[in-house]
Amino acid sequence: MQSSQATRSAAEREGSGSPGGGEEVTSAVGSWEAPAPAGRDDARSPAGGGEATSVAAREDSPAPAGGGEHDADRFRHEVLAVVFRVRDRRLEVLLWHRALPPCQDCWALPGGPLGAGERLGASLGRHLAVKVDLTDVGHLEQLETRSDPGRHPDERVLATAYLALVATDVSPRIPPDTAWHPVSALPRTAFDHESIIGSARERLRTKLSYTNLGFALAPATFTITELREIYAAALGHPVSATNLQRILVRRGVIEATAETVRPAAAGGRPATLYRFAGQGLRVTNPFAAFRPPA
Repeated sequence: MQSSQATRSAAEREGSGSPGGGEEVTSAVGSWEAPAPAGRDDARSPAGGGEATSVAAREDSPAPAGGGEHDADRFRHEVLAVVFRVRDRRLEVLLWHRALPPCQDCWALPGGPLGAGERLGASLGRHLAVKVDLTDVGHLEQLETRSDPGRHPDERVLATAYLALVATDVSPRIPPDTAWHPVSALPRTAFDHESIIGSARERLRTKLSYTNLGFALAPATFTITELREIYAAALGHPVSATNLQRILVRRGVIEATAETVRPAAAGGRPATLYRFAGQGLRVTNPFAAFRPPA
């Protein structure tokens, strides 16, 4: 762990503030009240190809009922989610397969159009719940807004992206055309989504250094070895279990429980189970930065 004020800059990206000023952050989101999955019609299909599956309106669909007719003199605004989790010692992102142009056979971030009268966060929660059956999110925060006029080949589309984190012990039921992909080996992605994923990973790396954000990726209880694997996957470099324990305990981020687990190897000592001291996001050291070992 080294100190560096520069680490904060990665977290203060273009569009990171909510419309009303300040960063829009939701921790320990829990479950959204999802509308009943009514008839769906969009560009989704099973990952293996074939005809499009009928689902709720996606990025390329008009605004939901009640959102008003599309105005050709205005441009669309969509919300996107970069949903991360750690599984098998690797950081993964949730993507869905596009069956129709534009960007046919590419993989895209989940999301959809912002409806008239909707707040950004509420709109994203609705899209995640209805379209990818994802309701159990440990942390959600606004990441950035993309406004490049050429980011969509057919029309002007603004996109506000969010960072969403899912714990290792959460297994959402996702549709057949949606899958988790290693961030280190992404498939061909649609539009500027690969760049947005890169921005989200940098935000995650930065905030793991100076906040307690690891709570959103970890299960309720864990060993220090398990926590080290989560941090190493998210940071993209090895992490010392001893140093991680010392730093997080000293900052009051994690605390030991009275529980232990049996060691994997015969003759080993039982491992203490830890938990995060709180589920709300807080800054623990504003100038800290986890760096790769020399």
